[in-house]
Amino acid sequence: MTPKAVTTERIHQRFFGAISALPTPFGNGEVDLRSLAALVEWQIAEGINGLVTCGTTGEAPTLSWHERIMVIRKTVATSNGRVPVIAGTGTNSTESTVAFTAAARDFGVDAALIVTPYYNRPSQAGIVRHFETIAAKVDSPVFVYNVPSRTGVDLTPATIEQLAAIPNIIGFKDATGDLSRPMAFAQRFGDRFTWLSGHDATAFGFNTMGGSGTISVVSNVAPRLCVAMHDACRRGDPHAAREIHNRLTKFIAALELETNPVPVKHALHLMGKMPPDVRLPLVEVEPNTASAIGDALSVLDTHPHPARALRPVPLAARIASTSRHL
Repeated sequence: MTPKAVTTERIHQRFFGAISALPTPFGNGEVDLRSLAALVEWQIAEGINGLVTCGTTGEAPTLSWHERIMVIRKTVATSNGRVPVIAGTGTNSTESTVAFTAAARDFGVDAALIVTPYYNRPSQAGIVRHFETIAAKVDSPVFVYNVPSRTGVDLTPATIEQLAAIPNIIGFKDATGDLSRPMAFAQRFGDRFTWLSGHDATAFGFNTMGGSGTISVVSNVAPRLCVAMHDACRRGDPHAAREIHNRLTKFIAALELETNPVPVKHALHLMGKMPPDVRLPLVEVEPNTASAIGDALSVLDTHPHPARALRPVPLAARIASTSRHL
């Protein structure tokens, strides 16, 4: 087996399943590290497959440099190697992204999640240069985060082809909700990348059509349920996965009533996990949203029977299994 093949196999074994995009707790305007550590401990105890810190759900654009470092260090220290930790380090400045990515690497994260530059809307050539520059300066494994609804730019297949030449890039988080992508990209690029959904409402479909997992918001509230759904997808049982997804649908819809992470913070507050505080320009949930979240949470059974531990199935086997069952 070649060194590249060994590396790819290890990547697929490390990053898969339900990966929670952690909110950053605040109290009296400050980062609440105690609540963050407690949330990390609970997530791991519930069997989560991985954690993302300082991403969109973590309100990263409102965190200062010092606060980002505190949050990353606390998440890494609390997880203590029990699950992989991915840090959101992307900005719309290549120079700043390099600095955040290098700092996160030094504090022990397993990979960086780097969003395509937002607001300045670079060309596809600019996006490629952005990631080439980061990879040349920092040797961290990178997941490219494609979320056109927030950035104003989308990745074309031709651009992904160019990004495939950058060894540091190990995978993609696709938050488009376009279910034509995972199967097409999986067939085109094989096991070169790990494909993660970034859209809870379509995560079931994504992971039965070539995806490896989901960087999830709803898993903050229902980690066991989300892990069970992904376990079912990996063992080629879309019927069991669909049943679990159907149980989550109403709650996912409630979380989409307002901008993430406002609703999920409210839900976690109802569960006693953290304050509902968000930072401006975000504000706390409207009364109608709060009511919908409370109603959905009250009927959500978040504790299925624990699924047996499963190793990730190679991508080709997942696709073949899906074809048999669908």
